[in-house]
Amino acid sequence: MGLKTPLNYRRAVSCLMAHLLETSFIVAVVLLAGCSVPASKVRMPERAAERLSQTGIASWYGPGFHGKATASGETYNQSDFTAAHQTLPLGARVRVTNLENGSATEVSINDRGPFAKGRIIDLSYSAAQQINMVGPGTALVRVDVLESPIKLQRIREALDYTLQLGSFTQLENARQLRDRAAASFADVIIAPLQAKDLTYYRVHLGTFSSRIDAEERARQVTQAGYSVIIMEK
Repeated sequence: MGLKTPLNYRRAVSCLMAHLLETSFIVAVVLLAGCSVPASKVRMPERAAERLSQTGIASWYGPGFHGKATASGETYNQSDFTAAHQTLPLGARVRVTNLENGSATEVSINDRGPFAKGRIIDLSYSAAQQINMVGPGTALVRVDVLESPIKLQRIREALDYTLQLGSFTQLENARQLRDRAAASFADVIIAPLQAKDLTYYRVHLGTFSSRIDAEERARQVTQAGYSVIIMEK
């Protein structure tokens, strides 16, 4: 015959076990809560580096230039979202924000201009229409560089130009042209350009701070019997 356990004792053991289970549950909850990081301590991603930007007057060009060649070699289409800029690399992509009404558009730079004093960008008809500046003709805008085919440190105020007399894959051919041109003109150099598996030896003449000066010298060099291309530098 087994010993009988007093009723009060059994009740005390049951209460103790229930208390232990409740305590274990609370501890587990506290530990799990401790695995969460308070919102105030969550590390936010760093802001992207500031983009290059330029503020000034924009204009637009349309029907009179539709179908003509641009500086990039593309045919100008007034329905495309493109623009002309004086110095940004051809192929760069920019956002243009109309600071007078807050509207914005994104365009690719495929042409040179505008050449009117005080203007920084010439938009295609469709791009100008999107930021509501077709009627006024001009607007105060901010140009933000989104993408560029070459790394930019700043947006240059103006480009330099040079005259290219020829481009060769054989260095000796470039030397012969350089020596012949140098007999009549100063500042004739060979400027190598590495392109994939080939090196092009380009014969350049002079450095000009304005396209007008480059065009004037190009006329003189052409009259001397040389084939000339005005190149950005």
